[in-house]
Amino acid sequence: MTLSHHPSESLLAAYAAGVLGEGASLIVAAHLTLCPHCRGAVDHLEALGGALLEEMAPLALAEGALDAVLARLDTPAAPSPTRATASRLPPPMGEAALLPAPLRRHLADPSAATLPWRAIAPGIRQIALLPRTAGGGNAHLLKIAPKTALPRHGHHGQEYTLVLAGAFQDRSERFARGDVAEVEADRVHQPITDGQDCLCLVVTEGPLRYMGMIPRLMQPFTGF
Repeated sequence: MTLSHHPSESLLAAYAAGVLGEGASLIVAAHLTLCPHCRGAVDHLEALGGALLEEMAPLALAEGALDAVLARLDTPAAPSPTRATASRLPPPMGEAALLPAPLRRHLADPSAATLPWRAIAPGIRQIALLPRTAGGGNAHLLKIAPKTALPRHGHHGQEYTLVLAGAFQDRSERFARGDVAEVEADRVHQPITDGQDCLCLVVTEGPLRYMGMIPRLMQPFTGF
């Protein structure tokens, strides 16, 4: 698989440094499962960060820091997360086989052969993966019918899209499986799918700004 559109260097650097919000981190983590080139770039950035940390002068601990750590030894451990890890995920079936493991971990039933789509507009179905948070953005899976134009819109914050199946056109650019589209807050656009169903992961840092009346009326029910 040859990819045409990768996450920006700044996005990969923020991911390697651990400073991305949960939504954007999900985009990058899913892309890395499909892109050896970006996996190598992140490995290099993490190694560089580790080397820089080793060269930093040590800082003195705050007074009482050791006592505070020792006191925590008597605190009961938090329960282990119940969400399945990548190594324990059941084998994917049906549409779920198109989803990288970082996405399947957010499904209620990662082993389901069919995904729990909800229709939000003609030709557009959705699964909410992450609710919107103060700094992390929200995340949705979208399944869009062939030759469907999404409502023309702008943004309150950045928008990230990872294509998982099919393809779409945005202005003069085409995005297919594994490609990532980063759209700035001040840009207005209207993606159009190709001749087959397009499955995407979409992360938005803020609500969309729809240009038409009907999409604006539907916005409370879509989560975008």
